Amino acid sequence: MSDYTLLKQKAYEANLQLPQLGLVKFTFGNVSVADPEQRVFAIKPSGVEYSDLSPEKMVIVNYKNEVLQGDLRPSSDTATHAVLYNEWNSVKSIVHTHSTYATAWAQAQRAIPVYGTTHADYSRHDIPCAAPMSDEKIEGQYEYETGRQIIDHFSQAHLDPEETPMILLGNHAPFAWGSSPEKAIYNAAILEELAKIAWLTEQINPGAARMKESLIQKHFNRKHGAGSYYGQSKK
Repeated sequence: MSDYTLLKQKAYEANLQLPQLGLVKFTFGNVSVADPEQRVFAIKPSGVEYSDLSPEKMVIVNYKNEVLQGDLRPSSDTATHAVLYNEWNSVKSIVHTHSTYATAWAQAQRAIPVYGTTHADYSRHDIPCAAPMSDEKIEGQYEYETGRQIIDHFSQAHLDPEETPMILLGNHAPFAWGSSPEKAIYNAAILEELAKIAWLTEQINPGAARMKESLIQKHFNRKHGAGSYYGQSKK
């Protein structure tokens, strides 16, 4: 049997950050961490309080959504994670939360517009919101279809999952991902902050307009473009 000790430890530490960052309450949410070479990931067990977690309680699942190791049932969202890992090779960690502001935008079935430079410093795109899935899919393999819902929305909207590592699911909640658990959690936290700022913007000015494209591109490129000059040079 393969030794998944390190993978379980990473998933355990990543899951503990969600309540610390205020991104989850009670047993809501989960983080998974993948090993692409072995095509497996470690994920939080379903319904277990964060205070009761341990590395040993993490569940090992392969990309076919088959449990390989663990005494507990994995997160109910496990099939969604498996779909994303199967489709997007660059993704090595996935975060699902029901964080307050991002979930409110998802329930409103609205993408989060680029209203200002804080958003543009991070992304030049509105944070996408996928439409609620059909009754047929809801009544079928719901968690698998949730993963397909994410993949299909990115394909139809011509979005790059590396450039826009997050999505809102209509009437549901957010997912975020990254090339490491640290980046995935960072993306989930940034998403919640952008959702909060956008909501406050609309309270102050319900007619607020999306920021003009030239300023969006300026702020994004100075941090992420070929000639970026934000931060310190790497030696």
